[in-house]
Amino acid sequence: MLIDTALQTQLDAQRDDRLRVLIVGAGVAGLTLAALLRRGGLHPAVIERMPSMAHPGYMLALMPIVDVVFDDLGIHEQYVAHSSPLSRYAFRSHTGKTLRSDDLGDLMSMHGDYQGIERGELIDLLTADGMPVSFGTTVSSVAFDDTTSHVSFTGTDAAASVDLVVAADGIHSRTRDLLPVGDVAELDTGWGGWVSWCDPIGDPALGEEMWGDGSFLGVYPVKDRLGVFLGGPVDDTRSGQAAFADRVRSAAPHLDDRMHAALNSVTADDDPYFWPLTDVRAERWVARTGTGASAVLLGDAAAGFLPTAGIGAAMAMESAWMLGRMLTPLTERDDRLSSLPTVLAAWERIEKPRVESAQQNSRMLAKLMFRRGSVTAWLREAITRMLTVRAALGPIIGLVADQPDPDAVFRRAFTESATTPQR
Repeated sequence: MLIDTALQTQLDAQRDDRLRVLIVGAGVAGLTLAALLRRGGLHPAVIERMPSMAHPGYMLALMPIVDVVFDDLGIHEQYVAHSSPLSRYAFRSHTGKTLRSDDLGDLMSMHGDYQGIERGELIDLLTADGMPVSFGTTVSSVAFDDTTSHVSFTGTDAAASVDLVVAADGIHSRTRDLLPVGDVAELDTGWGGWVSWCDPIGDPALGEEMWGDGSFLGVYPVKDRLGVFLGGPVDDTRSGQAAFADRVRSAAPHLDDRMHAALNSVTADDDPYFWPLTDVRAERWVARTGTGASAVLLGDAAAGFLPTAGIGAAMAMESAWMLGRMLTPLTERDDRLSSLPTVLAAWERIEKPRVESAQQNSRMLAKLMFRRGSVTAWLREAITRMLTVRAALGPIIGLVADQPDPDAVFRRAFTESATTPQR
């Protein structure tokens, strides 16, 4: 449960913490980190630019790399109870025929749970013990002095002096613009689409996608309902969701009742969430401040994902988990502030390549999906008949199978720093 709290109250609560942390953004990444730090005895201050958590949300596919988060928070059983297994995946042709079906259960089961969950349900799970958040608040400036980051805000007269600023305020992060993190590259696919929901129909563990000629329709199970995404080139979607859905329906005569219900849900939604399909990649995750003070990017602010591989939220949670697990033992050290840059550098060195590898996989699939033209559609379907889910997600499966150990990374960081010759 998110508890709207005055920022000064949050800052007062962390006054005696051995590591004072400000988290900007009450999304999945920021709340995952906040929950883990609170579990470790800290009181991170969390701010959110929105006046309330009014985001309508969307469906998330969480691969087994997130199991460690729920295990550490002691809520794994609750996670499974509030989500739905993703056991099978089906690919449909541009006419609506099912071309192939793959067993995701066998692919993922050796590593853990592969579940579909609503974003709102996930946030509720992460904040079940109560999470203070200062809504309607943004960072207006950040100044660095020795080991301290001095932050001012819009929306409040409070000012913060903290040991670590975490910018987790999304793909269009405003805080990122205030930090020395190098170049930020954006990728705009030119596509976007609507998110909607419908009642469960058919196999409750089946996710399906239809890649059409200038359109995309996906249906994904979550707890007790189906998440729907209908999209296409942004210029085409300007006709409105009803007209666009009719166009997709007329071009796909072999759709079954489940896919028709998905289209109907988008048409009937008075105010569906529209998702522009863009991503972003920051050159650096750890800000180079020129002092011992520290600030980092986390989640979509560091590397935003296209939803094509269903891995973005899971990678954001893993990055938050790694950071939280490495910060907690740091608080036990007397040299914690002088050692903080060492820990952050080690975290970035491990997590950034992993996340960017998954992001590249998502971009590769986008090149296959977000195309138009009848010839392209036929060629894509010919490829997909031969391309299994295991092959398409090969790099991501490798990341799941080889998840890093934050405790080992923490220890190695100090071993390496102790043996590095000083200049």
